[in-house]
Amino acid sequence: MIFTAANQEEAEKIAQELVGKKMAACVNVFDVASIYWWEGKIDRDTEALGMIKTRKDLIESIIEEIKVNHSYECPEVIAIPIIAGSKEYLDWIDDSVKKT
Repeated sequence: MIFTAANQEEAEKIAQELVGKKMAACVNVFDVASIYWWEGKIDRDTEALGMIKTRKDLIESIIEEIKVNHSYECPEVIAIPIIAGSKEYLDWIDDSVKKT
């Protein structure tokens, strides 16, 4: 999954919540430039991008958790499937998050 946040501080707060509640095994946070349509015009901002490693069954809970901790009216939260990976890494993700 990925999400954007207004800045590094907000993204790290969300990441800390997700990992602390065992909803994510890991969240990487990057600074990014975002160019997008909003309210009828093109905007550009510097944002932070969070890349969440988790399981599919936790997606809806993560979306709700991000909404609670996010400053945007319409936060970006997108699920991207893991189609392959090393067994050890995928097992680590599974072992690191809570079971539903």
